[in-house]
Amino acid sequence: MYTLYFHPYSQHSRRVVALLDACRLPYEPRLVALENGEHMSDAYLAVNPNHQVPTLVDGDLVLHESTAILRYLCNRHRLDDWYPTDLGRRAMVDQWTDWGQSRMAPAVFDIVFNSVFAAPDARDLDAVKLGKTVMTELVPLMETALGEANWIAATPGPSIADLVLGSNITQLGLAGWRPAGGRIKAWYARLCEVKAFADTLPVELEAV
Repeated sequence: MYTLYFHPYSQHSRRVVALLDACRLPYEPRLVALENGEHMSDAYLAVNPNHQVPTLVDGDLVLHESTAILRYLCNRHRLDDWYPTDLGRRAMVDQWTDWGQSRMAPAVFDIVFNSVFAAPDARDLDAVKLGKTVMTELVPLMETALGEANWIAATPGPSIADLVLGSNITQLGLAGWRPAGGRIKAWYARLCEVKAFADTLPVELEAV
């Protein structure tokens, strides 16, 4: 059985939880209380020296990065619906998965951390502004990519790329802000119909 160190307000954790639950893969959840600084404790640093979540433990294997965890689970359990075996389609899933991490996630962090989680006297409003500026560039790219497709990589059903992007969009909701694109809105609504994804939503966003 896997062990998953996580926190429900971490979008990186939620995407892994969603895949595990959607595919009914058994795991032991271990909450890392970020709000209490548990991620900086000696005990957790021994598990993940990056002091971040999630961390997946599978026997002697310890994985720290959420996208690496998603790919590992898909490869190990042949979750081809979530991570296609066709090389071209898989490349598109990889592209949007990496785009979500390298382009979108930093902007989301700037917006949410400095609007919600940072102490009021430590909030960087310039970072919030920059994050929103970056998102105004990214939203049209995602709108165009969706086109007439239901899912970001034009897969028959949701892929791990949708989990990555969807968890980022959910995170923006914590700051009371979401992209206004019509295709993104419809895509996100479809993703929320996936029970395992919907079950990860922070309680204050369940009806959003």
